[in-house]
Amino acid sequence: MKIVFMGTPEFALASLARLYEAGHEIVGVYTQPDKPKNRGMKMILSPVKTFALAHDIPVFQPVSLKKTEAETAEQLRALAPDLIVVAAYGKILPDAVLQAAPLGCINVHASLLPKYRGAAPINWAVLNGERETGVTIMHVAPELDAGDMILAGSTEIGENETAAELYDRLKVLGAELLLEAVEQIQAGTAPRTPQDHAASTYAPMLSKELSPVDWNRPAGEIHNQVRGLQPWPTACGEIQGTTFKIHRTCVSEEQEEGKRPGAVLRADKNGIAVVCGGGTVLCIRELQVQGGKRMQASAYLLGHPMEPDV
Repeated sequence: MKIVFMGTPEFALASLARLYEAGHEIVGVYTQPDKPKNRGMKMILSPVKTFALAHDIPVFQPVSLKKTEAETAEQLRALAPDLIVVAAYGKILPDAVLQAAPLGCINVHASLLPKYRGAAPINWAVLNGERETGVTIMHVAPELDAGDMILAGSTEIGENETAAELYDRLKVLGAELLLEAVEQIQAGTAPRTPQDHAASTYAPMLSKELSPVDWNRPAGEIHNQVRGLQPWPTACGEIQGTTFKIHRTCVSEEQEEGKRPGAVLRADKNGIAVVCGGGTVLCIRELQVQGGKRMQASAYLLGHPMEPDV
């Protein structure tokens, strides 16, 4: 099948590579414009663009599809795809693009729709303490992530699994589901299951405003915050007057009613145990002081010992 692929990050690359390996003809790739990064401001290519260039696939990088709607539609007609596939592209597709391929336009979305429509479904599933999530392959509609579903696959979220770790698993699941959906579309057997719009929830973009840890919250909620904000923007909390990025934690089964939230209960080879809301206890396993490297809490304590708070 002739396919135009639209995507940008590693999540999308897994799907693009799977389609290519399966023998589908990728006639063009649309991806976000190159962006400068780090102090040298070197232009960084997206993973999808890097793959496309390595396999001699034409690459298009419009700044805005809405502003170039007519031009993009003309490009697509020239490419003559049977199907358009979207995965974490990061741009709204105008009507002319949605209608440019005879078999339509489908999307790989990292949630079990209609839950977690929006830009950061993996992170919000973890932030909210969900025990299960998955990937949905759906037809793209003008409304955000509201199109009819073709198929979905679910997976459990580990108790201590971070959003970054879940991302790596879901990109593989999404690629396999996409291939199955494309084969169904090619065979004319793909279903169209409408979403229950009343049950939809939203997963907005992340921001640094989500980072500060409030020790008055229960340990389980802070643990979800730490897991859900990996790899960015990362949870940040103050411990004995020093602010740390907190990268990995676990919830202790113990209760401590005698100390204030934020107090250090213990600091040893097992990490830093901090009292949280309701007397719950969170153990910090990996952290990072400002200007320093990410490290095990036990390693940090070798040079910066902490005494339990009274």
